[in-house]
Amino acid sequence: MSIENLGFNYDQHGQKYSTIRRTDPRIASHVHSALGSARTVLNVGAGAGSYEPEDRYVVALEPSKVMRQQRRIANRGPAIIGTAEALPFDDHAFDASMAMVTVHHWSDLRKGLQELRRVTRNQVVILTFDPQSLDLFWNAEYFPEIIAVEKRRYPPIDVITQALGGSCDVKSIAVPFDCIDGFQEAFYGRPEAFLEKEVRKAQSAWGFISDDLENRYVKALADDLRSGGWDRKYGKYRTQPSFTCALRLIIAQP
Repeated sequence: MSIENLGFNYDQHGQKYSTIRRTDPRIASHVHSALGSARTVLNVGAGAGSYEPEDRYVVALEPSKVMRQQRRIANRGPAIIGTAEALPFDDHAFDASMAMVTVHHWSDLRKGLQELRRVTRNQVVILTFDPQSLDLFWNAEYFPEIIAVEKRRYPPIDVITQALGGSCDVKSIAVPFDCIDGFQEAFYGRPEAFLEKEVRKAQSAWGFISDDLENRYVKALADDLRSGGWDRKYGKYRTQPSFTCALRLIIAQP
């Protein structure tokens, strides 16, 4: 499978990202457990600081000025300017490293993962989505081109594990019904959220389709919600406490 590098401009589109994409404590518990006893942690593609542990020494690295500025909203420390492909750190400088839903934005995935491995003594922790499972979510029916875009962007799990080497554990992560991290699956039982422009703007895939197509998708969903069509097909998700679909946590030991 080829991976298409579709760069998303967070400096242009990410001004309100941190108000929608926040640390969900239940997902965070998986991330922080994976970090184990690490005392020093590097967060690459750190964005506004989601999932950074507060009980460790964290160094954040983020290329987008807009995203770095939003770290103050989340009460996070400042981030170093930089990219995954050229980490400005010595070999084995950190006990652990983390990359939270960011690897699909990197210009050179293999180089970035090798750099993470180089600067990390122990575990590298990656939160990402499995492209092979993206179409198991009902939005594949309502937003098919969004799913097509995401499948081209997200690297297959085995590509990530092979680049990291060592021993890799891959965990499927259940998304809670009231998840406060506003990626697409977070709204599996709250479809009305997709009618909000700010929610869609915090999901980068929407930035790769035309305004006309976006409007048509949103109208079709709104019409089905109004008529009850969505609930007849998918209403069970409104009472389902969690949803396990494409969210994956990869823990790679050297």
